[in-house]
Amino acid sequence: MSLPHAILTALLEKPSSGLELTRRFDRSIGYFWSATHQQIYRELGRLEESGLIRALPGEVPVRGQRKEYEVLPAGGAELARWVAESQDPKPMRDPLLLRVRAAGVVGPQGLGPELRRHLELHRERLARYEAIEERDFPPGRDAVEDRLRRLVLHGGIALEGFWLAWLEEALAEVGSMEGAQDGSGGPGA
Repeated sequence: MSLPHAILTALLEKPSSGLELTRRFDRSIGYFWSATHQQIYRELGRLEESGLIRALPGEVPVRGQRKEYEVLPAGGAELARWVAESQDPKPMRDPLLLRVRAAGVVGPQGLGPELRRHLELHRERLARYEAIEERDFPPGRDAVEDRLRRLVLHGGIALEGFWLAWLEEALAEVGSMEGAQDGSGGPGA
């Protein structure tokens, strides 16, 4: 049920077309809640049918013209209701964790390169988040909206820190296992 709320949030921040929303999901919201172009357009239709958003009137109606949407009062009320709602944490679903678990059954051969690749991807994402913080949150930017957006960004930064530490640990473990299997003793042997 979170995609409609992500769209309502984005539209309350700035009325947008479906294409603009897709771009915004790619640049910001998509770091913690992803959606395809088709999912966004389908959800815009549902939100409009439900009376939570409306297409802004265009200057001249033209077939194929981009519709820009805004949130109606009912949409703002729905978003406020959802923010206050209780929800349990969702279990993590990450294929890499499942692959490490499977390696416990079939052996860790070949897992090291994938762990190193993920380590590099998380380093890049952490650098991107830190650059966003530096660019978008200079000292003195303390409006409530900014503080809450920065809080979300800090969550992403902390999560990337977790992944970096865990991947370093995983690489050390896998390296020692692979070394033990080939008789070299590996790191830490």
